[in-house]
Amino acid sequence: MSGKHWAIKHWAILVLVLAATACGTTHENSGQGASTSARACRGQDGEYTIGVSQANLGEPYRKQMNDDIARAARQYPQFTVEFADAQQDNAKQVADVENFLTRRIDLLIISPNEATPLTAVVKKAYDKGIPVLVLDRKVDGDAYTQWIGADNVDIGRQAGQYLADEILPHGGKIAEIRGLAGSTPAKERQDGFAKGIEGRGIDIVTTVDGDWLREKAQQQADAIFKAHPEIQAVYAQNDPMAEGAYLAAKAAGLVPRVKFLGIDGLPIPPGGIKAVEAGRLEATFVYPTGGREAVASAKSILLDCAKPPKTQLLPTQLVTRANAAEVYAKANR
Repeated sequence: MSGKHWAIKHWAILVLVLAATACGTTHENSGQGASTSARACRGQDGEYTIGVSQANLGEPYRKQMNDDIARAARQYPQFTVEFADAQQDNAKQVADVENFLTRRIDLLIISPNEATPLTAVVKKAYDKGIPVLVLDRKVDGDAYTQWIGADNVDIGRQAGQYLADEILPHGGKIAEIRGLAGSTPAKERQDGFAKGIEGRGIDIVTTVDGDWLREKAQQQADAIFKAHPEIQAVYAQNDPMAEGAYLAAKAAGLVPRVKFLGIDGLPIPPGGIKAVEAGRLEATFVYPTGGREAVASAKSILLDCAKPPKTQLLPTQLVTRANAAEVYAKANR
């Protein structure tokens, strides 16, 4: 073989090798979404293990999310769902996800405790070709298959407008109780609320962190009312914290003068809708768990071999005493 023919032959082989390598690399790292992975979808006849990494089970909202996922998954005999509780511990949640990856789950559903500490392990799962559905709270970047949740900035804005229009139309002094500082809903609900009360004469006298938990919010509110007895209303970023603040105000003899506003509106007996109906809260906003929607997306990805949209935005609704009974009944049909 001449030197010219030898060079052409080996050049062709090199091109084929490089092309094959590029194709393999592209499938892993193209960012097309793990939903397009051939390994992810085996169709209706496949059997699939779904790992659910929950931020904590101390919040009724998160327990309801898990219940919604489990209930929705029962209609698909192909699905086995396994749950892990991070207990508000970022390191534990990272370990929980690593454990799921070691056990080769087919799809990950995660509600991150905090965004930044969970970003790398979520990306690791996604880069391995595992479909990742992020519920409610977010991670940094876009290395996931789909985010499912409501618009927390808009919910915060609506809460601010309601407080300014209906609770303190002439302005006044309030306290704000935030959720866990590193979780995205805490910042978004705070930012939205600030927009909603802008220019309305509402003075946020103090802002404290309740970490989404009723007991901690009750302790924080007790200190607030002692330091600032002039407080007229409390905006809490979820219903359990609003209920905790209500209990502190009741113990201090400030009920019904001080008013309370929450978010979540769970349609269960101890949830925010019933708290509004009973008069403990002035209003709440329905914040869907996304559990049923996550299972529907899992079905689309794993059984139908379809690619879901990057974002699935869920609706919200204002709940007041005027419509609480109706909203509760409709949600439980």
